[in-house]
Formats: sequence, C-alpha cells, structure tokens
Amino acid sequence: MIGFLRGEVAYLYTDCVLLDVQGVGYRVYIADSTRRQLHLHEQALLFTHMAVREDDITLYGFGTEEEYALFQQLISVSGIGPKVALGILSSITVASLCRAIQNKQAAVLTKLPGIGKKSAERLILELKDKLAFAHTTPEDADEGDLFDTGAEDTALGDIAGETRAALLSLGYSEQEITPVLRKVAKCESTEAALKLALKELSRF
Repeated sequence: MIGFLRGEVAYLYTDCVLLDVQGVGYRVYIADSTRRQLHLHEQALLFTHMAVREDDITLYGFGTEEEYALFQQLISVSGIGPKVALGILSSITVASLCRAIQNKQAAVLTKLPGIGKKSAERLILELKDKLAFAHTTPEDADEGDLFDTGAEDTALGDIAGETRAALLSLGYSEQEITPVLRKVAKCESTEAALKLALKELSRF
C-alpha cells in the first residue's frame, strides 16, 4: 500500500490532483480542504489511501494526518465508501464533524452529502467513542457553526451574498468561497468584490 506521496503539483482539478513523483503522474482524489493547500508547480506531500476494486485502483490524498485518520474512521462504517467519505470531508471541517458525532447531532450529519438518517445513526453509534480530534466542549458546538459554508453572508452584506452566488454558479465550492468572502467584505460593489474573489481563488 502507498502510505504517502511527495512530488510536484503538475495539474490541479476540482476533485483531484496530478502529482508528479519522479516523472510518474499519480492521480489523487482530494477533499476541498486539501485542495486549498496545494499550488501548481509546488512540492506537496499527501497521505494516501489506495482503494482497490476488481476493475479499478483509486488513490485518495489528504494534506494532514488528522484528515487522513478521520477518513479511515469514516470508511470503517458500514455503508460509507471512499467517495462518500471524501464528500463529507469536503463539506465540513474535521473538528466540526467530530463534534457532531460526539454530541450525537444526527440533524447536522444528515445535511452532509450521501448521509441519510440511518447512516447518521451508524456514524454516531460506531464512532462517537473513537474520535479524538475535537477539542471543544458540547456547549461550544452550535449547529450553525459546524459547517464551513457561506453562513456569514448576511453579516457581510448584500455584496458578499451576491458574490457568493456568482462564485457558486461558476462551480466553486462553499469551502473555497467562505474564506474569500471575508476578504471582499470592504469592497464597494459586487463587480469589485467578484474581481477580487476570483483573483484570490486563482491562487489555489
């Protein structure tokens, strides 16, 4: 099994990266949180999980050991495959997911892609005593704070809300958009905010 890969980011796509490791290009599927850490033509190290099926071998990569460990826990749950697990990690932070499971917040978990009521219950039942990544207490875990989404749009104003909508229509994810919105909050028009946001996103 391949434990990690270190190489140059040759190509960077929405859901995967082509990592040039001594002349060999490995296609590695990644979550949004990992994608934001990568930059074209720069060196990167990804912890990897190799999923082997009869007709396919797929590599999944993670920018941190913490994210990798949580992925391993997720796929150990019945009904949660690698693609679903990666989708979960693209929709919520590691600490927030751990809090939701430890605090038995099934309503939060069912908002995640590929997770229904039964899957949420299994996640809580099988993982609530196994996760050690969340460091906040139950009273700190407000459901509204768990997702790394555009929930701050209202506070930032109409310009940020319009900018977020425009970026979503262009195919950017919530996790890519949220940190950028904070940087465009002082822009005087949606056009200026969108221009600045696209400039910031082009760095990823």
